[in-house]
Amino acid sequence: MSTLSEHEREIILSSIRDIPDFPKPGILFKDITTLLNNPKAFKTLMDHLHTRYGNYELDYIAGIDARGFVFGATLADRLGLGFVPVRKKGKLPYTTVAQKYSLEYGYDEVEIHIDAFGHEGKREDGKRSRVLLIDDLIATGGTAQAAAELINRVGAECVECCFVMELGFLNGREKFSQNVYSVIEI
Repeated sequence: MSTLSEHEREIILSSIRDIPDFPKPGILFKDITTLLNNPKAFKTLMDHLHTRYGNYELDYIAGIDARGFVFGATLADRLGLGFVPVRKKGKLPYTTVAQKYSLEYGYDEVEIHIDAFGHEGKREDGKRSRVLLIDDLIATGGTAQAAAELINRVGAECVECCFVMELGFLNGREKFSQNVYSVIEI
């Protein structure tokens, strides 16, 4: 299983900009737009993910709205797999399945197309489709955990949840029954 070298970690980490007091005072926001527009850092990240997941025998990559789309679609292309978007409720045009998750004040929902991973989430050989879920950040884990549940609810198998960054002090990974991999822990 591939892990980052210290040099690769530094290339990626140094390309992520800190924005103090965004979106509100006291929060240090990790801005990945600077990673996306840095060709060396983005290539380093995507090369690492390609190496890590090349032998996972995946059928699909699912990415969470919206930054997970960038990493997920790029990785799916590199691995020769289909990409499935996990979106906020009301954004997908076909029949969907939704999953609620709790926020600090209230609830939100994510959804996927009911046939996103084949009929009843199965491959042509009748086995469950193997799916990697990817997003840019895991904080408390609510959105990603709901997305992983959705993948399993439609009959596919979420084999791992991958995040570019993890805010480890928030313990978000504890919500998951799936394996969780973070490229960089903050």
